[in-house]
This record gives sequence, C-alpha cells and structure tokens, in this order.
Amino acid sequence: MNPTEPQDPQPAAQEAGRGGAVGGGRPVNQGRRVAARNRAALIAAAREVFAEQGLNAPLSAVARRAGVGQGSLYRHFADRFALASAVLDENVQQIEQASAEPGANLQSVLGVVTWHLTRSTAFVDLLRVRGDGEQARALSGRVRGVLSRCLPAGHRLSADDIMLAVSMVSGSVFGPTPAERERVALAAWQLLGVEVGPLRPCEAVVDV
Repeated sequence: MNPTEPQDPQPAAQEAGRGGAVGGGRPVNQGRRVAARNRAALIAAAREVFAEQGLNAPLSAVARRAGVGQGSLYRHFADRFALASAVLDENVQQIEQASAEPGANLQSVLGVVTWHLTRSTAFVDLLRVRGDGEQARALSGRVRGVLSRCLPAGHRLSADDIMLAVSMVSGSVFGPTPAERERVALAAWQLLGVEVGPLRPCEAVVDV
C-alpha cells in the first residue's frame, strides 16, 4: 500500500466487491487513487483560496478547504510556489482540453480562459502583457498556441492581438464575488468587440 496517503476503506471495499482480491488474496491498492483525489482537491481549493485571499493565503486554509490534512498538502507540494504552479498548469491544461472538444472554437475557448481569469489570482498575473520567469513564459506560450490554432482564417485579430486582449481583460477583473468578476470581464470583452462563449471550467474527471 502507498504509505504517503491515507487509505479510503469505502472505495476499497467497493472495488473488492467488483472482483478485487479479498481474504488471502492480494488487497486492492487504493493509495494512488486516493492520492490523485487529494491532489485534485488541493488544486481546486488553492484556486479558490488564492482568489479570495491572495497568493499569501495560509496553506492551512487550502488544506481545510480541500478536506485533507496539512501533511497531505506538503506530500504533494513542497511549498507555496509548487502549489501555485500546479494551479497554473491545470488552468492551462483545461484551456488545451477545451480546444480539443468537438466543435471547439475561439469563442468557446475564450469562455474557459475568462472563467479562469475570474477564479484564479495567479492566472491573472500570468497573463499580463509581460510574464516573468521561464515557467510563466512557457505557460503563456501554450495559451497563445491554443488561441492561435482556434483563430478562424481571415479573422480581424492575430494571436498576439488576442493575447493582448486577454491581458487587458485580466487587468480589468475585480470584484468581491465570482459573479461580479464575471460581469466585469464580459463587459470588458464587449468593449473590445470580442465574442466570448459561456464562462466555464473544463475539468477532467478524477478516477474515484
């Protein structure tokens, strides 16, 4: 069994009931599955806590929001930078995933980008006109690549124009609640004359 994550006896019992080994057989290892759920919960909690309290929010608040112990947080993320980096990377992965969906277009992908702008303080900082650091530049480049691939032929804006527009919208995002930040972001897009699809995340399903 994986000693680094607490075991979840309920899923283990269910797995055994579906044909997992019981009795004298080899027990089903739930450690990796529980670890994956805990990591996903920590990233989701960090996105919320950082948006509410800033990147200097206590990591204990992230662990509480995720429903795991602080020891589990540090087993997955060595420090605050590692956790924030994981949030950023997942944000970009979701944008890439959205672009691969059937029928995806610039509007639908911008809806996912804008959702993250209204939920993630770190993501807003990343998508400023100038990204500091190698990781920030790499992640920003991935977003630019997605937007470039989604641009229809003959569009009035270039990929660089769209990235500049995203940065301008990110600079306008403010408000005490996600709903208020969404309202402001959509108003900014309207002023720029850019159509945006429904604001939403594009989350992968975690195996439970």
